[in-house]
Amino acid sequence: MKKKIINERLPISESSPLKARFYDYAHFTYPWHSHPEYEIIYIKEGSGTRFIGDDIHTYKAGDVLLIGSNLPHYMKSDDLYFAAGSNLRVTGTIIQFEKGFMQHSIHNYPQFSRIKQLLADAGLGIYFPSGCSAVLVKLLDKIPVESGVDQITSFLQLLKEMAGVHSGQTISTPDYTNDMLYEDASRIDKVISYINKNYTRHIELEEVASFAAMNPAAFCRFFKSKTGKSLTNYVQDMRIGYACKLLLMNDSHIAQISMECGFETISHFNKTFKKNTGYTPSEYKKSVCL
Repeated sequence: MKKKIINERLPISESSPLKARFYDYAHFTYPWHSHPEYEIIYIKEGSGTRFIGDDIHTYKAGDVLLIGSNLPHYMKSDDLYFAAGSNLRVTGTIIQFEKGFMQHSIHNYPQFSRIKQLLADAGLGIYFPSGCSAVLVKLLDKIPVESGVDQITSFLQLLKEMAGVHSGQTISTPDYTNDMLYEDASRIDKVISYINKNYTRHIELEEVASFAAMNPAAFCRFFKSKTGKSLTNYVQDMRIGYACKLLLMNDSHIAQISMECGFETISHFNKTFKKNTGYTPSEYKKSVCL
């Protein structure tokens, strides 16, 4: 497995704070990645290996995972799912919700104290074993077909149920922590938010550094210390993550996808895509669409 982390961009905003859907795949496809949003993965059918933070462990049908903000993760289906003629499927529910979901209420009202602790613990990932709660599964089957206030209400019930499951286990080790200082968090969040909205166009170092109120040299050191990457590499990862989605979602020509993701030449796109994923764009599309 490649340890290059792709930054996934999710269609979540203040007006649409969560996205819930069922999935039905021949096998899991998305590479090693992270995103600011929290994510809940319910595996109704499927087996394989999960890579979350610094943990590598098997998963099976019935497992539920709560993955915290910016926690790198990757789900790899067992080899049987890739065999020629296989009729196996991976199915379940995925719920993704914004980092600041009901932030004021959760952080200030005592009624939400257990949910507040749940979301804090999710920074290391939380595993809910198969059979731990029938209510949990019922809600996970219900939320994707709801909308509006009903969906938000059921989602709060889901978080409440998760917070009360005593068999839930943290996934990554306690040493796997983000060393970002609190005072730096709002600064880097502003920068990341700006990049998330503009990564498909050419971004000048000076304009991004201005969001952190730093000169370019100081910003480069700051950004790398907080993300582990240079600004160039971070933006490239964002573009490749978006390209992976476009390759799966439509039949656009690779040259068109290259331009839409912000690459100036298709040769640069192909080289960067291969470096990040281990595949050429054409190979990736073929391998995940089997």
